[in-house]
Amino acid sequence: MSDAIRDRMLAQALLEIPLTGVSDASLAVAAEKTRVSKREAADAFPLGPASLAEAFSHWADRCMTESLAAQSGQRMRERITAAVRTRIAVLGPHKEAARRTAAFLGQPQHAALGARLVMDSVDAMWRAAGDRSSDFSYYTKRATLGAVYGATFAYWLSDSSEDHAATWAFLDKRIDNVMQFEKFKGAAKAAMSKLPDPLTFFS
Repeated sequence: MSDAIRDRMLAQALLEIPLTGVSDASLAVAAEKTRVSKREAADAFPLGPASLAEAFSHWADRCMTESLAAQSGQRMRERITAAVRTRIAVLGPHKEAARRTAAFLGQPQHAALGARLVMDSVDAMWRAAGDRSSDFSYYTKRATLGAVYGATFAYWLSDSSEDHAATWAFLDKRIDNVMQFEKFKGAAKAAMSKLPDPLTFFS
């Protein structure tokens, strides 16, 4: 029940955030307009505004994942570019809410939550792109994409070009950073495969 209530309230709260920010006031108005009791609202958003910011981020992650579920036959570059682009595009109808949420998460007391949500998002992007790594590259790839996503998101917030064309051009340039890591990783694996097995020295 809480998930359904959370989704209903979030949809309404996204209309309130541009006016009153990520706040108890936004949640209160959302609860009133969706006819949710104070007890149900507290259960759905136990940490108040922090839970609202988290719900918004996770909703965008889900939308991105669902949108990319059918993609296939593309190179990793195209898949990861599509993931970043789609994650930002789903925020399009709620750009001011996204801006206010970013400002909320940028406050020192919410920095840990903001960092965790970014890592959740870039992990979802890599998985939507088909990455299933669990080795040493797992964290490096996500840190690299996190920097690319963060820079692109910030650029998008101030972009007034038609259809955000400038943002997508900016993303195309930044995605090279991700692909350079992938190229380096592939070269390193190839080099390592040519080295002799150290155990043979003891056999």
